[in-house]
Amino acid sequence: MSKMIEQARKGDRKNDASVRRRPRRSAEETRRDILAKAEELFREQGFGAVAIADIAAALGMSPANVFKNFNSKNALVDAIAFEQISEFERNIQPLDKGQPPLSRLRHLARTLMELHHRDLNDNPYIFEMILMTAKQDMKCGDYYKSVIANLLADIIRDGIDAGIYAEANVPPLSETVLHALTSVIHPVLIAREDIGNLATRCDQLVDLIDAGLRNPLAK
Repeated sequence: MSKMIEQARKGDRKNDASVRRRPRRSAEETRRDILAKAEELFREQGFGAVAIADIAAALGMSPANVFKNFNSKNALVDAIAFEQISEFERNIQPLDKGQPPLSRLRHLARTLMELHHRDLNDNPYIFEMILMTAKQDMKCGDYYKSVIANLLADIIRDGIDAGIYAEANVPPLSETVLHALTSVIHPVLIAREDIGNLATRCDQLVDLIDAGLRNPLAK
């Protein structure tokens, strides 16, 4: 009997140690763990091949715990995209305001083009996620567009202030410029293009945009 009691005590001590080794995660930490693992699996296997149950199993938790934080795979992709856009905002390094508007436009367009092209080639399954977000019209897409439009607006506004660009209503004009740049920065349109050809096309397009900003069409 005493031997059984001692074994039970040892088991209790072992369980206590196990509990100490696995401290309770905060809700925010759990959410970030789920996002990180989901992005990893989506990039490795593709959006369509990964189920919520796969993400939960990889984290050693129940699918219900994943659904508690994200109600669908689409919600996961949306949240992942917002994280990526926030990182982009932190790391983007536009040319100094002292540089000519044309140089700043070309630098921004080239940076976006090269970033998207590299990500698509380094992460073959990212294309599937981009197509999915485009079809679902997710909030992350609108947010990313607004980030780029604001960067373009800064350049256009400085060009107007310097007397280089014609007076204009900047917010809608920046969106028009973004639409014009779509053919050289949208991942879906540049995925299988040669980077050298894209660079040439990008510079030519920016030259055209710059000319239009200097000499707008008569209304």
